[in-house]
Amino acid sequence: MTFKELNLQEPVLEGLSYMGFKEATEIQEKAIPAIMNGKDLIACAQTGTGKTAAFILPVLNSLLNEKHRGTSTLIIVPTRELALQIDQQIQGFSYFTHVESIAIYGGGDGLSWDQQKKALTEGTEIIVATPGKLISHLNMGYVKFEHLKYLILDEADRMLDMGFFDDIQKIITYLPKKRQTLMFSATMPPKIRQLASNVLYNPEEITIGLSKPAEGVLQAAYLTYNSQKIPLIKSLIEDKPEVKSILIFSSTKQKVGEIVRALKNKTTSVAGISSDYDQAKREEVLLGFRSKKTRILVATDVLSRGIDIKDIDIVINFDVPGDAEDYVHRVGRTARAATSGLAITLINPDDMYKFSRIEALIGSEVMKLPLPAALGEGPNWKTGKPSGRGFRKPGKGRKNGKRYSKKKNFKRRN
Repeated sequence: MTFKELNLQEPVLEGLSYMGFKEATEIQEKAIPAIMNGKDLIACAQTGTGKTAAFILPVLNSLLNEKHRGTSTLIIVPTRELALQIDQQIQGFSYFTHVESIAIYGGGDGLSWDQQKKALTEGTEIIVATPGKLISHLNMGYVKFEHLKYLILDEADRMLDMGFFDDIQKIITYLPKKRQTLMFSATMPPKIRQLASNVLYNPEEITIGLSKPAEGVLQAAYLTYNSQKIPLIKSLIEDKPEVKSILIFSSTKQKVGEIVRALKNKTTSVAGISSDYDQAKREEVLLGFRSKKTRILVATDVLSRGIDIKDIDIVINFDVPGDAEDYVHRVGRTARAATSGLAITLINPDDMYKFSRIEALIGSEVMKLPLPAALGEGPNWKTGKPSGRGFRKPGKGRKNGKRYSKKKNFKRRN
């Protein structure tokens, strides 16, 4: 379906053309008419399906027809990265309209606080905010939302995972009861149902592609010892000189630095990003990766949701995510918006069970690949134990004519 068939006005269609959007995705086809009809909405769709445009476009379309005082739309998101991303998309979609927006998040200086205060007091049409920073402004007493028409909660499940339930409830006490509320989430746990029952009125519900990686993602996995992981990544990267954009996820900030140091060389540009970085540094690193000046970005899960970086060729899970849902969001960084991509997961023997839970969640078995011969023998896929020559299984044996147990102190001789 084309966007014109969704009855969007010409300035919005021009913005879509400017942004390179041609046909609506499934979530956009279903959500846009419901929102334009004034319905509250709870929508569940996986990362990379076009959720952001699904709520921005009908709101922009509505604002073109109205003379609105103050702030008309409040979008609440879990992270500063997502706030910036959505604000940038709004600026692109609204390029041919009079609508203005601003992102409100922590980590800035006094100047950014003053800019945010001015937007909240004078009434910028669309505010995109993280819960904590918005509450800081609300506590000062100058924020006025009496003319608010739209409340949008994006990545609602992530916000609850991060402990923002009470913050969201507090923010809602400052808003008019008569409003249209839209909730977008990648998953639908009981907490989301509870939040929806508190803030939505007779909502329409849309569920699309729950907990499934995008069709364009080719998934593969290697079973490997921890000591083999970095050599394996080096081998994979060296074998693919044509690949321009690689995103590696690590479970800890410490590993990010280790991986960056191991991969950096004269011909390969590598950068790392984690929650330790201040906002200016994060934006600098992300800009380098988006512009392809940086070939490899190593990150913690701060990037697994909410960052729209196009044309990522390969996503590598250096560690198996602890939460099966996080796997979907990690691999969702590639193959976005109907493109294709490769997602590789490195599994050590201790993580085999966690990965089996991921396969159960996505409803399919991920392709298992053998380690390159140069790396030596890896664990056995069936047992998780070494499969090399000379390995002795623990059990009972005989020493000096006496039976003894080798279960406690057996040795791997491979």
